[in-house]
Amino acid sequence: MDILYLLIPLSAVLVLIILGVFGWALHRGQFEDLEHEGERILQDDDGPVDSHQALLQIKPEQSSNLLPERREEKPYGS
Repeated sequence: MDILYLLIPLSAVLVLIILGVFGWALHRGQFEDLEHEGERILQDDDGPVDSHQALLQIKPEQSSNLLPERREEKPYGS
């Protein structure tokens, strides 16, 4: 029965924290335009490509400029 003296205040604090986070989310507009956010994943992204995608789009004749030249290795003792 003594545990109720701990659990009731802890649950009240937890409820206040949850209400505070919910109020913050409402104030910051987190719940505005929910339909558009669900459809945004389906739209094409025409923004700038990142460096990894830019490297994937390099033509083969351009790739020789990116790699260091290979030297012919001579057998040992020649």
